[in-house]
Amino acid sequence: MNDTITYWDFDNVSRFMQDAFVALGVPAHEAAVCAKVLITADQRGIDSHGVGRFKPIYVDRILDGIQRPVSEVEVVREGPTTAVIDGHDGMGHYISHVANQMAIDKAKKYGLGMTVVRNSTHYGAACYYPLMAIEQGMIGFTGSNARPSIAPTFGVENLLGTNPMTWGMPSDEDFPFMIDCATSVTQRGKIEVYQREGRSLPAGWVIGQDGTTRTDTDQVLMDLVKGTAALTPLGGLGEEQGGYKGYGFAMVIEILCAALQQGSYLKALLGFDPEGKKRPYHLGHFFMVINVEAFTELDKFKATVGDICRQMRSSKRAPGAERIYTPGEKEHLAWLDRRDKGVPFNEPLRRDFKAVQQRLALSQWNLAF
Repeated sequence: MNDTITYWDFDNVSRFMQDAFVALGVPAHEAAVCAKVLITADQRGIDSHGVGRFKPIYVDRILDGIQRPVSEVEVVREGPTTAVIDGHDGMGHYISHVANQMAIDKAKKYGLGMTVVRNSTHYGAACYYPLMAIEQGMIGFTGSNARPSIAPTFGVENLLGTNPMTWGMPSDEDFPFMIDCATSVTQRGKIEVYQREGRSLPAGWVIGQDGTTRTDTDQVLMDLVKGTAALTPLGGLGEEQGGYKGYGFAMVIEILCAALQQGSYLKALLGFDPEGKKRPYHLGHFFMVINVEAFTELDKFKATVGDICRQMRSSKRAPGAERIYTPGEKEHLAWLDRRDKGVPFNEPLRRDFKAVQQRLALSQWNLAF
């Protein structure tokens, strides 16, 4: 395998994705949002949810007819601080951007805002949406359900999605507080990164039907779809290391992404009909925004958040540990490292982008990498 890493600047990668989305029938304003969500992940070092998913998740699903390129964002129920939105299987990034902006606007006026979405599609890296709230001096909270991947504690059947639970809060530091993680030990996107790099999985990430750990990356990705492998919940197998906590949090997200908006859940999110044919995923999301200034002055809030983080980082380190990080710090460091380099491309990712360029006849682009 050619494991040479090349870099492509963020602006050009984003413009390429926009052009490809438009060629697929996505309106230009929607395409711009979708590309921005994806490139934000790579800027923050979240390669599992960035441009590596551009072709296999978004382009291919549009071509397969299971994701609509034009989003119909329908508000089906609304109150002063709440809204229920039907995305009609359109572009999850754009649907979510609209829904999250509604929550922000409501929080500006009333102090709190929450919107929920049904019949959406994959919305990319969850951190993007709290970052929108942070830019307005607010707290953001979001979650999404997903196709079944996680087995319940003491089970081996994948029923729950990786169901991220993501909080973002403004700080007086150079970067906000941001905790963005799946409720499983790892997520499917991270396994895809391992596949592109030709690496075996660490023990404990995935279990088979016999309850033993699996490390065979290529087969695991196929078996997750077939339901014969499952991700372990955050905390790992059993209860001794707290696996029941990840399992419980995954259920919280599943409920908030399905019950409030009366959307699909668990096995209904497989993406296949009873005959095994591909069909839309009908995902659900929620977005909650809290206006800090409804409670205290923004500067005081940011100073307290920053002080808590600074005290954490300056606390006594374990023997051999170089430093202590706080949530959002590693993503900031990734940005500092990448801002002048761009997106790292390995050979599988280069092949994907060239395949999109050829399939959509994007003759204005010469991908000479």
